[in-house]
Amino acid sequence: MVSRCNTMTRAAQLHLLFFGSRSLTLRSACPLSTFFSTTSFVGDTPVLVRDYIRSALYDPDHGYFSQRSGSVGMLERSIKFNQLEGRKAYMQYVNKLYKQNDISWFTPVELFKPWYAHGIAEAILRTANLSVPLKIYEIGGGAGTCAKSIMDYIMLNAPERVYKNMSYISVEISSSLAKKQIETVGEVRSHMSRYRVECRDAANKSGWGEVDPNPCWVIMLEVLDNLPHDLIYSANQVSPWLEVWLEKSNNSQHISEVYKPIQDPLIARCVEIIDMDKQHKSMGKGLTLVAKSIGAKVFPKSQRSWVPTGCMQLLEVLHGALPKMSLIASDFSYLPDVKILGERAPLVSTKKDGHSSDHKSYLDAKGDADIFFPTDFWLLERIDHYCSGWLNLQEDTRKQGKKRRTIILGTDQFMEEFGLPSKTRTKDGYNPLLDDFKNTKFYLSVPTHNIQ
Repeated sequence: MVSRCNTMTRAAQLHLLFFGSRSLTLRSACPLSTFFSTTSFVGDTPVLVRDYIRSALYDPDHGYFSQRSGSVGMLERSIKFNQLEGRKAYMQYVNKLYKQNDISWFTPVELFKPWYAHGIAEAILRTANLSVPLKIYEIGGGAGTCAKSIMDYIMLNAPERVYKNMSYISVEISSSLAKKQIETVGEVRSHMSRYRVECRDAANKSGWGEVDPNPCWVIMLEVLDNLPHDLIYSANQVSPWLEVWLEKSNNSQHISEVYKPIQDPLIARCVEIIDMDKQHKSMGKGLTLVAKSIGAKVFPKSQRSWVPTGCMQLLEVLHGALPKMSLIASDFSYLPDVKILGERAPLVSTKKDGHSSDHKSYLDAKGDADIFFPTDFWLLERIDHYCSGWLNLQEDTRKQGKKRRTIILGTDQFMEEFGLPSKTRTKDGYNPLLDDFKNTKFYLSVPTHNIQ
């Protein structure tokens, strides 16, 4: 099915190559097996790929997360790493946990609780202006483990007034997870007067109300990987990018990809940011570009690229609502064994009876599969600067100075700086948090004095 979804006819390629794309709408039929939610994700009018992904993950009735609080695992007790012999013992222990719980996966903040969240809390305490009340937002709070652990750490390690005056708000789109978060944080009675859950979509501007000019922190752990992305397509190496839409074929059991000139504002801005760097790298390489153009005509090769429009939308909303926010985000920088084609392509995975299976097409996600993307942290940084109002295509806007100070750290670097690595080390020195999460990174972004 992948080849049918990703390959155009020879005639269509030649049409795009020689006549352009402005008046051409291309279709590629991708058959889907019968499933109750398939047609509900694509209605009578075409939808962008990001809308399909949003429905597949968050549809109130059939979305993967909306009715599956068990998709995010929660450990009854912390793992005693110093009692495990080494890597083999740790892997056996974790495999046993998965079989016992029959959930999709445990997040790092869960596997390494409370130490993972304690590292984040320490980073906040070292960086925050503690002369003003500490306010923390967490987007997508999972089972509430991060919130509870951070509040525990601040209660025990910060000056008493910091904990007394702090507030912690979880913004959670899943009602089932929102309930679980309240239960988890509520285990410590004093936390509840400082904690609340707002069950809403963080990317919806209206949910934030009036602009809050005060400093605050925003935490996003494994959030970026589940944000909707759009798909863009190019017939060959030099043809313009086209945005991908999905529509029903005459037979409702089939969905077709439709390629149109880029007009969606979010897609256009993402492509703009990506192309800015590519244009910069291409300067002074005229002969190379000519050779590439000739090669594209002789050996045309279609291209697909996934663009993080969900991330763009969320950061635009956050910067608008919380202009003095500081941001801590952690996610996967690389995903192994991805079967779906395209730059920054997602992994689509279903777990049944304790076994995971990866799909070859994103259209196989029909409410029963997780869809998660690798995070391009270089691109995340550029989007962050763009949404802050600094990075713009107009060169003169950059003379005002950056509005954000940013740093990208590997998880091992972050935890060695802010955490307690000795707490996640086994008897023989093996440390799963430092050794096994090489494909994850932390992104820290704080406002500068250039903020108005």
